[in-house]
Amino acid sequence: MQTPLVITGMGMISPLGCGVKAGWERLLAGRSGISPITRFDTGDLPIKVAGSVPDIADDPEAGLDPDRVADAKERRKLERFSLYAMAAAEEALTQADWFPTSDADRLATATIVGSGIGGFPTITQAQNTLTTRGHRRLSPFTVPAFLANLAAGNVSIRHGFRGPLGCPVTACAAGIQAIGDGMRLIRSGEADVALVGGAEACIDPLSLASFHAMKALSTERDDPARASRPFDQARNGFVMGEGAGLLVIESLAHAEARGATPLAVLGGYGTSADAHHITAGPEDGAGAAAAVRAALRMAGLSPEAIDHINAHATSTPVGDRAEIAALRNVFGDALAGIPISATKSTTGHLLGAAGGVESIFSALAVMHDRLPPTLNLENADEDMRDLDFVPGVAREQPTRHVLCNGFGFGGVNAALIISRL
Repeated sequence: MQTPLVITGMGMISPLGCGVKAGWERLLAGRSGISPITRFDTGDLPIKVAGSVPDIADDPEAGLDPDRVADAKERRKLERFSLYAMAAAEEALTQADWFPTSDADRLATATIVGSGIGGFPTITQAQNTLTTRGHRRLSPFTVPAFLANLAAGNVSIRHGFRGPLGCPVTACAAGIQAIGDGMRLIRSGEADVALVGGAEACIDPLSLASFHAMKALSTERDDPARASRPFDQARNGFVMGEGAGLLVIESLAHAEARGATPLAVLGGYGTSADAHHITAGPEDGAGAAAAVRAALRMAGLSPEAIDHINAHATSTPVGDRAEIAALRNVFGDALAGIPISATKSTTGHLLGAAGGVESIFSALAVMHDRLPPTLNLENADEDMRDLDFVPGVAREQPTRHVLCNGFGFGGVNAALIISRL
């Protein structure tokens, strides 16, 4: 029998602040990370709110201090998503105490950091520079800043990790798929340790306008904290968020041999394709259900074993309904007895980083027997009123197995099961 795969380190940058402890405490307290956009003038753009990572000036307790991540000279070469990944990596690696110095250990360390869009703001800024000032004014760091794999690349370079390097670019499933890729690399013997998760930072006028053109974003402006409303009849789109969530994972045997502290078990992973539509899943959720079933098979669990679900739950009517259809497909009538949290109600939708951050929330749920609340849920869809969405207030509950979902454009589905040691 194979030794279990475990998490030994976690690092997080999110709209709830920097650091796993601050993010978890604020999540349980029902504190929203969604606020008015101040990074640029939104002008006549109807999108006025987002889940922005707070900076140290606005949030002295848990804001991001870029100087602690990279000096000013290095930051000129980095897009924001890479900066977030580097900050989250430092926290995760410190908790795991994994800073290898031998060639063998560095070669045995994989770095897999997914992203949905990568350095999108750099692309839009470069186009503006090209149009207004000409090609001679473009930075030589334009391409290295925006490439989606550069979050993984910058982390690998900083820490000297010479094992497999990867970046699933699979929209909103990228973070969970990066974790699944890391699991496979360890199982195949290609790596002993993997730093895995997702990073995203595309709160940008063009990205917001483009998603708005699809009618995908919430147009709430008067009360930002209420803009993200998964499963509520008043929802009118998702709120763009940003951040990074990274995990250090390894086999239990490897962790014990080096004296590391296992935090939780990565029991199962599954992925599938809808083969249906570029942006919408099938109404019956069949593709997503296939990913969940695959994760259950890998974990050796029956559906009845799941104690909690961290739903993908973006707050779009089509997406929320398809996910619930998928869950009913898998769990049947038993779904009514499984608490479902939609943590995007607090953070907004972090796109490619969502799976990494929400996997950390799922691990913390099994570590502490605490279920995060779903904010702003006042009037669920009629066909969902039999379900327990943990409305408003966090809950204490014995929790052994958590299912975490991530679904993305193009019909990509990913599911992860995290369990108590």
